[in-house]
Amino acid sequence: MRRRDFIRLLGGTAAAWPLAARAQQPARLPLVGLISPLTQAAAVRNVEQFRKGLRDLGYVEGRSVALELRFADGRPERLPEVAAALVTLKPDVILVGSSAGILAAHQVTQAIPLVMITLENPITLGLIKSIARPGTNITGTWLAGDEALVGKRLAMLKDLAPGTARVGAFLNPGDATDAPMFRLLPAAAGALGLDLGVFEVRDASEIQAAFSSAGRAGVQALFVSPTPLFLSNRQEIATTAARLRLPAVYGWREFAEAGGLASYGPNLPDIYRRSAGVVDKILKGANPADLPIEIPTRFDLVVNLKAAKTIGLTISDRFLLLADEVIE
Repeated sequence: MRRRDFIRLLGGTAAAWPLAARAQQPARLPLVGLISPLTQAAAVRNVEQFRKGLRDLGYVEGRSVALELRFADGRPERLPEVAAALVTLKPDVILVGSSAGILAAHQVTQAIPLVMITLENPITLGLIKSIARPGTNITGTWLAGDEALVGKRLAMLKDLAPGTARVGAFLNPGDATDAPMFRLLPAAAGALGLDLGVFEVRDASEIQAAFSSAGRAGVQALFVSPTPLFLSNRQEIATTAARLRLPAVYGWREFAEAGGLASYGPNLPDIYRRSAGVVDKILKGANPADLPIEIPTRFDLVVNLKAAKTIGLTISDRFLLLADEVIE
């Protein structure tokens, strides 16, 4: 081969290299973001159930889907920053696990599909147009579709601790999750003939002070809101309530598992697992604007008999028969 022909052949081959390299590059995996309002440790079960939901639908992490997880550490003020950083990655869909989180995500994107898990009414929050047809880039689950849940928890607390007249409520005024609690609790307590005291807790450093204030106010039982701040610090709250022999009712079963007296509400890890199905529909081309908001129909009552013994309560057989799970 003449030198001129060899150089020409070499040049043509080199020019083809970039095209061949591009052809061999793997396709981009669908990217799913997740924003949890909790600490990473507190969110372990929720995240694992979401992953399980994806696996059950045939997704293999790292092969057919990629996940980006972000945690706000129980501090709602961090959510705007967390949401903004995740949106820069241009995920195909984002699962958001709180009212404050979905508000933050909505502020930074109206294009990326958002799947929410929220306690507040999403219509009231201005996020969607209707439950049946959201009409925006947001769909998901409204956990407190039955606003009577607040009254039901208070009634259960009264049944658990007969003779209770004054109830204290731990609420976080800095979290949108608790907005409906400030509105619903006074009326619910009044209907049951209970005197209500509200004790505001804005971060974990104020939890013990709230217990001290409740003690000075003569509180006989405690209602702890489902806000991420309290869920992230459930062990401290449940342990302190037991030590002070203070009957308390909670919204998530994780509190009862951590030593709290009783919980009544939807199964949060199961909601995360079910949310994988909504994410799957969107990844396959569904428009979130057309996907109806889901509202849980099952609510679990969990009673911890060990906590009852520590507090000095005898729980009636009638009440125990109502329980979906009794921790002994």
